[in-house]
Amino acid sequence: MVIASRTRIRIILVGIVIGVIIIIGRLYWLQIVHGDYYRERANEQYINPQGGLFDRGTIYFTTKDGIHIAAATIQNGFTLAIDPNKITDPAGAFAKINAIIPIDQVKFMTAAAKKNDPYEEITDKMTVQDGAKIAALNWPGVIVAKENWRYYPTGPLGAQTIGIIGYATGTEMIGQYGLERQYNATLDRDDSQVNTNFFAELFSDLKATAIDGKSPEGDVVTSIEPNVEAYLDQTLAATKKQWQSDEIGGIIMDPKTGAIYAMDSLPSYDPNNRASASNLSVFSNPLVQNVYEMGSIIKPLTMAAGIDSGAVTASTTYNDTGCIVVDGKHICNYDLRARGVIPMQQILSQSLNVGASYIALTMGSTTMRRYFLNYGFGSTTGVDEPSEQAGLVGNLTNGRDVNYATASFGQGIAISPLETVRALSAIANGGYLVTPHVADEIDYTVGGYKTINPGPGLRVFSTSTAETVTNMLINVVDQVMDPAHAEIVVPHYSVASKTGTAQMPAPTGGYYPDRYLHSFFTYFPAHDPRFIVFMYQIYPKNVQYASETLTDPVFNIVKYLINYYSIPPDR
Repeated sequence: MVIASRTRIRIILVGIVIGVIIIIGRLYWLQIVHGDYYRERANEQYINPQGGLFDRGTIYFTTKDGIHIAAATIQNGFTLAIDPNKITDPAGAFAKINAIIPIDQVKFMTAAAKKNDPYEEITDKMTVQDGAKIAALNWPGVIVAKENWRYYPTGPLGAQTIGIIGYATGTEMIGQYGLERQYNATLDRDDSQVNTNFFAELFSDLKATAIDGKSPEGDVVTSIEPNVEAYLDQTLAATKKQWQSDEIGGIIMDPKTGAIYAMDSLPSYDPNNRASASNLSVFSNPLVQNVYEMGSIIKPLTMAAGIDSGAVTASTTYNDTGCIVVDGKHICNYDLRARGVIPMQQILSQSLNVGASYIALTMGSTTMRRYFLNYGFGSTTGVDEPSEQAGLVGNLTNGRDVNYATASFGQGIAISPLETVRALSAIANGGYLVTPHVADEIDYTVGGYKTINPGPGLRVFSTSTAETVTNMLINVVDQVMDPAHAEIVVPHYSVASKTGTAQMPAPTGGYYPDRYLHSFFTYFPAHDPRFIVFMYQIYPKNVQYASETLTDPVFNIVKYLINYYSIPPDR
């Protein structure tokens, strides 16, 4: 009897100990591991008991050293309101408040006169310091309520990529552009849980979001490097100012993984002051949502298709007559000049339309169409940005030789800048079509993370083809660009590059005689590249060729990246 009683007591004690251990473990998880998270919730409960505070996950940039820098986060502050029924001295209240923060006197006095309204908002987004000072006045009828709002610490840096939030229906705030929209389900927070008592969370099922059909809440960590993004933005702004272009943009990406280190275009906007935006179009991301005829920047891809298919080799020659007639249409070199019998290298070095057409016609329409569609032309890239536009490549399906001839040098087909960069990356990475991405990782609120790694994609041509075209593009820099632009020389580094100058289509048909889209890409070190850099601009004024406007800006970025990342020389 005594033994049985002792056994029961021991079992009960063991159960109590286990229960205590579980409680202590749970408290450690909530108070230490996620202490900041729940302290904020408790703070919200008691400071603003009338309703839930806005909350949302953070979007981070990542420095080269792996440090996370908030690009979109929550800012804490206060809203100032009044209860007109309790304001007995409006003029005195205004004077006291205005001495702390400037407020609109007419708005304040008008609000104070509304005696039938118990709540009139005066201003919002006050700093914590100003809110505390006003609260310390203890003025009857003055209400200081805690407020949270979306804040973008880096301002316009990469704004079109990061995006913004806005009202969907009623008071619900959702992502409307960029990553804010793409990862809205992850960044969104359930405001109904904001005021839940802390200890009610103690034994809550943290796996609920994983089984109720809702995406787990988390933060988005991007591959955007803030210093690289800043340098790109500065370069874009200076180049646009110099040439007065209508639009300019750039992308810096790892051609092997598709990780995007910087991506932006101008005109843009400040997400903290979106009212200053010139028009609604600046909220969209033209690098993924717009398509353009890219011009001669496509010639290296035509060369790769010709070599990989066996239609030509690097040593093949052809008779360049300056102009040819295909399906009754004249196709000419940019200067109308014939070069005679020359090798394939000169098609890229001198950017010859007749030479690119020769490769296309030698391959034949079926082969060329297969390669160009494999490059992803006419498809979306799969980038984690919303509203991506697929290229317009209908001219590759109707079988007319002239359409293939013009497509060979980037006219008659329209593709997005990112579509272009992805295809060109295949030359840099040995023949694979990567999936570009901005997010590197999702960090979940309940613990754990998910790495975003799309992996290698479709092989579009052989490694030997990529190596051959890379050597040809290195020659373009060494033999053509360096002598013309001595200031771009990057000693001891192999750099592969090509420019593109495309005529711009006119709305009434045909092309403008004096409006061009300029583009330029480069990757380096060419045989084992860390980066591919791409820039374009639309309608730069009083200049014709991309080599005149984009060579220096792009190579300045190359030099910056080499120094910033301490990239060792490869030759």
